[in-house]
Amino acid sequence: MRGILQWICTLFVLYVSEAQPLSFSSSGKISDVSLKQEVARAIDRGSQWLMQQQQSGGFWSDQDHPALTSLALVALQRDPEEHHAALKEPLLANAYAYLRSCAQDNGGIYRIEMLQNYNTSVSILALLVRSNEAHDALIRKARRFVIKGQQDYGQQGLIDTPMDGGIGYGSSYTHSDLSNTMHALEALYHSRHLYQDVQRPGGQLDWKAALHFIEQCQQVPESNPASWVSSKTSDRGGFVYFPGNSKAGEHPVENGTVALRSYGSISYAGMLSYIYADLDVSDKRVEAVLAWLNRNYTLEENPGMGLQGLLFYYHTMAKALTLAGLDTLETDQGKSHDWRRDLSVKLMDLQQSEGSWKNVSARWWEGDPVLATSYALLTLEMVYPGL
Repeated sequence: MRGILQWICTLFVLYVSEAQPLSFSSSGKISDVSLKQEVARAIDRGSQWLMQQQQSGGFWSDQDHPALTSLALVALQRDPEEHHAALKEPLLANAYAYLRSCAQDNGGIYRIEMLQNYNTSVSILALLVRSNEAHDALIRKARRFVIKGQQDYGQQGLIDTPMDGGIGYGSSYTHSDLSNTMHALEALYHSRHLYQDVQRPGGQLDWKAALHFIEQCQQVPESNPASWVSSKTSDRGGFVYFPGNSKAGEHPVENGTVALRSYGSISYAGMLSYIYADLDVSDKRVEAVLAWLNRNYTLEENPGMGLQGLLFYYHTMAKALTLAGLDTLETDQGKSHDWRRDLSVKLMDLQQSEGSWKNVSARWWEGDPVLATSYALLTLEMVYPGL
């Protein structure tokens, strides 16, 4: 069940201080008005800083990678209190002109051969935010480009290898991975209302194959018998980057072989991928990853990766738990965590004086304050309505 649990209160007595006003939200959950105001202010400051970083060509950070501009575009338009709406308009117009200039004849949205699927998938999301007929046409072409990137190893048309059904970076990259697969499924999921390609060759993703690939990245021995799958409880239910490869490395197991470690950001990416593939939270595979995420709940690091990919971890966490309709996570010690409140406070603590964010670990481009700030803003904007 994806709906948020309702809390029925027949009698209550509240002490409300001026510093920490409280009210009841429509779901019955107590809303911390003061915290929401603080989060709105953090979004306001972050948006002001991000607006100032746009380059004269309409892009943010790096003109060769439209995904960076697309993330900034979405972040600036998801502000729940619509700060600086009038000031944003010329910036947005220039950014969308740049984004349209990145569209290729093959439907992809990129500038160079590197990271074609990633750039295209994230750009679809930005085009969706400000949809019009011209954008709809670009999105339909981009959908077909993304779908054509789905990989089929072994005998064509058969799901006969662990790598079948996934999507990779594109171009010269020879394998699928769960991160790119998640980005592709996200773009297809949110643009599905524009789907008009049922009868066209290559117009429909093989969702059965995609589910197979996701499953083959998950550490559940009952559904994934691969030798690298860990038998350790600490890894069970979590995900790795692609079958046989984990960015978190490996560790020895009892029989003298090695097993791969599960890690946080890719486990949330796995959960998101299952949701985009229309699995319910009651599905055993989703339950398994949720159990891992509960056990490993922390905001001090990206579990298994330290500070590497920390802002992406926060972002995927907020998306996955919001789509799953979950208000809390509970650790093995039985402590329940209001992840929205925890995440809001953590991100506000990490915000720089000028309004930006930056990861001290530069892995996966998070040393770029534009990317880090876009991730942080998108996370706070997702969290804000549920506070």
